[in-house]
Amino acid sequence: MRVTWIQPEDLLPHELLASRAQGRSVDKVEARWLEAGGSAVPPVGGASVDPASRGLRALASELLEELERAPVLENKAEPEDLATIRTTWPSPDVSTSVVAGDRYNRVHGAWLGRAVGCLLGKPVEKVPRQGIREILEATGAWPLDGYFTAAGLPESVAARWPWNRASRTTSLAENIDGMPEDDDLNYPLIALYLLETHGPALTSDDVAQAWLWLLPAGRVYTAERIAYRNLLLGMDPPATAWVRNPFREWIGAQIRTDVYGWANPGRPDLAAELAYTDATLSHTGNGVYGALYAAAMGASAIVESDVERVLDAGLAVVPPGSRFADAVRFAREVVAAEPDWERVLDALYQRYGRLHWVHVLPNAALLTAAIAYGQGDFVRSICAVVSGGWDTDSSGATVGSVLGAMHGAEALPTRFVAPLRNSLATSIPGFARIGGVGFDELAERTVRVSS
Repeated sequence: MRVTWIQPEDLLPHELLASRAQGRSVDKVEARWLEAGGSAVPPVGGASVDPASRGLRALASELLEELERAPVLENKAEPEDLATIRTTWPSPDVSTSVVAGDRYNRVHGAWLGRAVGCLLGKPVEKVPRQGIREILEATGAWPLDGYFTAAGLPESVAARWPWNRASRTTSLAENIDGMPEDDDLNYPLIALYLLETHGPALTSDDVAQAWLWLLPAGRVYTAERIAYRNLLLGMDPPATAWVRNPFREWIGAQIRTDVYGWANPGRPDLAAELAYTDATLSHTGNGVYGALYAAAMGASAIVESDVERVLDAGLAVVPPGSRFADAVRFAREVVAAEPDWERVLDALYQRYGRLHWVHVLPNAALLTAAIAYGQGDFVRSICAVVSGGWDTDSSGATVGSVLGAMHGAEALPTRFVAPLRNSLATSIPGFARIGGVGFDELAERTVRVSS
């Protein structure tokens, strides 16, 4: 058995891309790698398909160290430290229009919406946009308006675009019986545990200890797996985020921080500070900004009813000159100018299609566009983002959480919520139990740790 996402020969092609994006000079390193027989094309799924590549492991390790030592051009538009990032934030508006009873309904809706969006995108994770459409057209379900089904799917289409193998038996419409375990829900559970245990005094070391205590190594991927490995090697944050971590600007941190927003209603600034504490364990730069963005939107969505104000709140905590902020602005501009969703997607793919499907930038642009395009409609928003491809379950979860928080549990469509059976399966200690943990319980616990 070979552990994926950490082997030097698998990491180097990804690091070449990541270093080049950060302004490092990588041409000489890349030339040595290619001359030795290595590939500049990153492996699919985290592992090389050619066993012969293992013979390049020593060279890959040497080149990774060389890239880490290479100077990075200072980019003041993309600061790393919280103090500098915070200087761009507006003065907080501490007003809130949500009363205590409605706060529970909103938080309950956020948890349910996150689960629904994740579950909707789960069967087609890793299936490209054209494959998603072909599946839906073949089953008479285009445009997307409900959970995916295999009923009526021709074998030829199923073979060409196979479902996400890990979830097809639990996330297709005919098989759903509660919310199955998923990292997009496990991380929010850990965030809730951290708030219950440490409150607003939470540190990155606390997050690290929680991972080691609550998460098996095999349940973390990409940047999180690298950070986990670095912790086991004795490193401390923030070194855990950048040492041999070419995934440092991928989507992982963005899926972890919604709860910090729900626990700080109307205070995107406080939510973003907690998100930064969590995110810097495994991510840098735009990867961290994704976490700030999601948390701030969560804080706003609990008290707002206007999607533009929610998007504004998210963007306000992101450094304005960053590539992440540019992706958010671009997505909103495209939606404002183009009413056809497929043409919106064409524009996003033209700009970000070269990046890995788990990179934070394409997914941030897509989920932003879906929220703006949905105009407050829950179903329209989650179906738009999932039909757009890339990281379908993660972006679906974020969009679902924002719209779920804005509407509240009582207003969410029964046809999406009822199959969840108020049950979330998880292996996270403190939440794992026979029959799953209830979303109502999670909402109550979240409200109790709210500011």
